[in-house]
Amino acid sequence: MDLELTLETKEGNSPLSFSYSKVVNAGFTGKNQEEVQHHLQELAAKGISVPSSTPTLYPVVPQAMSTEDSMEVFGEETSGELEYVLLVVNKDEIYVGVGSDHTDRNLEEFHIPRSKQICPNILCKTVWPLAEIEAHWDDLQMSCTVTKNGEKTLYQQGALGLLLNPAELMEFIKKQVSGPLENIIIYSGTVKMETEDFVFADHFAAELLDDKLNRSLSFSYDVQPMAYMDCE
Repeated sequence: MDLELTLETKEGNSPLSFSYSKVVNAGFTGKNQEEVQHHLQELAAKGISVPSSTPTLYPVVPQAMSTEDSMEVFGEETSGELEYVLLVVNKDEIYVGVGSDHTDRNLEEFHIPRSKQICPNILCKTVWPLAEIEAHWDDLQMSCTVTKNGEKTLYQQGALGLLLNPAELMEFIKKQVSGPLENIIIYSGTVKMETEDFVFADHFAAELLDDKLNRSLSFSYDVQPMAYMDCE
């Protein structure tokens, strides 16, 4: 499958056609695993089945990738997750974007891997070469807001240094995925929420900031529950 993107480099912009055959969503990838375990306890208290060890990795059907600015979802209990995204051609050609692992929270209570299949994985339309930002990776900042019933709220924010960096993340994934890491899209796992609970929002917007090179990546999308018939 292919994604038609824009590649932004220090020299300028150019079209990028990225071919991929695998998509994976990493989870619980915080460098502070004590905080991760605390978060797992919070999820378990809400009735969500949590993994026995972390980090985790979930396969995603490739057709779930989207760069669209809206999505239809089944049900009212879905929400986005802010993540950095690696687009790996091979070990020497890797691009970085920002995205959202949009998840069905009702289904997540029963089966996390299945909850990752029912909603699209959203990706920004512009990416950077990893080589241009690797030296100051930990300083990059990402944040997102959600809007529900017209009220906009800061939902997540944090430096990329809070999560496993690309080398660490790919080393973990190599142990889980058969074959070389080529033509694969990797979602990094997320940072903590600034709200007390999930927000089942109407709109999700996110940004990845590179202050050193004075540039940013962004995306946003509307969430539209299917309402043209009654289903249980």
